[in-house]
Amino acid sequence: QVQLVESGGGLAQPGGSLRLSCAASGFTFSSYYMSWFRQAPGKEREFVATVTSGGSNTYTYYSDPVKGRFTISRDNAKNTVYLQMNSLKPEDTAVYYCAAALSPWRGVRSSNAYDYWGQGTQVTVSS
Repeated sequence: QVQLVESGGGLAQPGGSLRLSCAASGFTFSSYYMSWFRQAPGKEREFVATVTSGGSNTYTYYSDPVKGRFTISRDNAKNTVYLQMNSLKPEDTAVYYCAAALSPWRGVRSSNAYDYWGQGTQVTVSS
């Protein structure tokens, strides 16, 4: 049924780059807001970025710590959302989760707004 499968995580040097992918299936992908969250050990889950639903015009929103460094995008033909991460910092180390929301009444930055979640992929930034 519904699946969100993240990939692309791994080890990067400070200042380096990684691109995460999230492949979706089992629901109408183009109708959903798609977001990335992250969670470091011992810390709360943190909003990272959102791309709105729609096949032609979409909008993106970012948390302040990643704005200017990360870029979220989606390819509805491939049912995939991406997170391009540049200028990585050790503070970016976390498990990154893909999430989908049809009607985010509680706001896109709230974990409670999402209908579906992926299993997560580890990102480690270290020298």
